[in-house]
Amino acid sequence: MPRQPAPPKPSKADSAKGQLHPRNRHQGRYDFPALIKSSPELAAFVIINPYGKESIDFANPAAVKVFNRALLKQFYGIAHWDIPADYLCPPIPGRADYLHYLADMLASCNGKQIPRGGNIRALDIGVGANCIYPLLGHCEYDWHFVGADIAAEAIASASAIVKANKLDKAIELRQQTDSRQIFTGLINAGDYFDLTLCNPPFHASPEEATRGSTRKWRNLGKLDPKRKLPVLNFGGQAAELWCKGGEAEFVNRLIKESAEHASQVFWFSTLISKAGNLGGVYSALSKVGAHNVRTVEMAQGQKQSRFVAWTFLTPEQQKDWVKARWK
Repeated sequence: MPRQPAPPKPSKADSAKGQLHPRNRHQGRYDFPALIKSSPELAAFVIINPYGKESIDFANPAAVKVFNRALLKQFYGIAHWDIPADYLCPPIPGRADYLHYLADMLASCNGKQIPRGGNIRALDIGVGANCIYPLLGHCEYDWHFVGADIAAEAIASASAIVKANKLDKAIELRQQTDSRQIFTGLINAGDYFDLTLCNPPFHASPEEATRGSTRKWRNLGKLDPKRKLPVLNFGGQAAELWCKGGEAEFVNRLIKESAEHASQVFWFSTLISKAGNLGGVYSALSKVGAHNVRTVEMAQGQKQSRFVAWTFLTPEQQKDWVKARWK
């Protein structure tokens, strides 16, 4: 059996333990009076936590949705945002961190300057009903996004958000109609993307997803032992929460298909929620011949996360790509 190369060392250049990326707008505590002034509907959901600080009830899906709407309006100028019931409501600070670290990665290939503007094209695999990555990425860096999802209802919701905010020229949406494929059928002939990003489903079955959601409810309920926790999970449809084989199998498929589009994408990337899956990720990337692999660690309070990025382009090809498309 051939010896596997040593896995790449995670990058921690721009993060300290528990801290958001330096460019992340969500540093420190939230200014609830300012949020309420911008979004008065939030006032009904503000509580005083056991530490005597203003907060919201994060175990209440309605509160989380209104809170996200307020954050998007105050920090990013997104005036209209809503999602159907039972779809995932994303933690905005963590989603923003992924984009900021991707921007740093592009800068490392561009003389430490972050490339901005519509010439930079990103493909979001699993855009979801919330369309969060395209919204944040366009606001922060003026990038052009293609958001893809397998669920027609998710595409319809994301499309409504895009149209309501008049972002049709910056954000395009495509539906993946073949559940057996990820990139194939989405990346067309003549398409070129500087980035792909993905938040893969990480459970292997509906039962596993339900157990995970129950643990989250119980953790939030610890603030009030008398709390009656809902039976339903935080929200999320099947394609958002689980797939056969879980995160490991999905990312393995993602990597295999990426090799088929090696010349059309500069950097592929995906979040990896389970550190134990990294060994299999590195092995799969070695097998498909990825030229450069990077692992970037992120943190939000006590929560640790990471993404893995890879490219098939040689250093010379990377220089040619930057010269042809970013300048």
